[in-house]
Amino acid sequence: MILAGGMSTRLYPLTKEVPKPIVPVAGEPISGHVMRWLSSHDYDEVAINVFYLADLVERTFGDGSAYGVKLHYLREPALTGSAGALKQMEGWFDGTFVVVGCDDLTDADLGALVRFHKQRGALATIGLLEVEEVDQYGVVVLGDDGRITGFQEKPARGTEKSKLANTGIYVFEPAIFERIPAETFYDFGKQVFPELLADGLPFYAMELQGAYWRDIGTPDEYRRATADVLTGRVAIRGARATGVPEGAQIANDARIEAPVRVGEGAQIGHRVRIAGPSVVGDGVRIGDDAVLERAIVWNGAVIGAGATIRDSIVGERYVVVDGETLDDAIVANEPQPEPAKT
Repeated sequence: MILAGGMSTRLYPLTKEVPKPIVPVAGEPISGHVMRWLSSHDYDEVAINVFYLADLVERTFGDGSAYGVKLHYLREPALTGSAGALKQMEGWFDGTFVVVGCDDLTDADLGALVRFHKQRGALATIGLLEVEEVDQYGVVVLGDDGRITGFQEKPARGTEKSKLANTGIYVFEPAIFERIPAETFYDFGKQVFPELLADGLPFYAMELQGAYWRDIGTPDEYRRATADVLTGRVAIRGARATGVPEGAQIANDARIEAPVRVGEGAQIGHRVRIAGPSVVGDGVRIGDDAVLERAIVWNGAVIGAGATIRDSIVGERYVVVDGETLDDAIVANEPQPEPAKT
């Protein structure tokens, strides 16, 4: 199951019109990357819970076949937390299963994590990754056998008991549903996991050694993940990481300094300079003499003539006017209120 019900407020204003599961990373919705990763480990039946802009999510992913899976939607009328959403799928899972966040970009060996889980007879297993700065993550403390002995939630620097961060990649047995009350807002990190630990149940974690993992839920992490894809630090499956498609219209005196990904139908004017790592989304129009340096421009945006976009993110269909300069900025359209009924 892909957990995708959250509002992703940390990425505002970008996610006010674009729900978290379809935030683009190098031209591909982040949950599309997640689905292809799951498919590469032979998971072909995937559930996803949707809440905010649910219709748009369903139109984007359809039945999931373009991403190698058969997708099942859980529409939540109200948010019920990470565990509460899973509880609504009780009965759908009849064996060992995996839960992952919709905004995780990873190449982790999921098969190795599941084998570890089964070898230890675990009820629940968490995938971990060693990180240098743990103050933005949930930290897990392990015993010698991989059994979890403690947690810290975003510990201040210097107070951490471990450098192992919770990636939000979980393996469960169906018995986990007995630990989640129905029709209640319930969270894995705040309720289910501490209760498993307190009750001494078989609760384990495994370090995903050598894996790439990044949660794109903050602007800084989103930028890093995008740069990692463009520079080849992580390989994405079934999608183009860089380059220019045949359908793009690029003036003969425009300069593109790799690594850059240009989307389908993009139009790039005369004397434009684009320095990587940068992404120009589908249908983007860039006026003459514009400069983009380390920029991420979402689908349908317009960059005016002579504009400069540096270390910035431009949201979907946003218009940067002629001559404007954006430096270390995030700009996006606000949702338009529906017209009053007469």
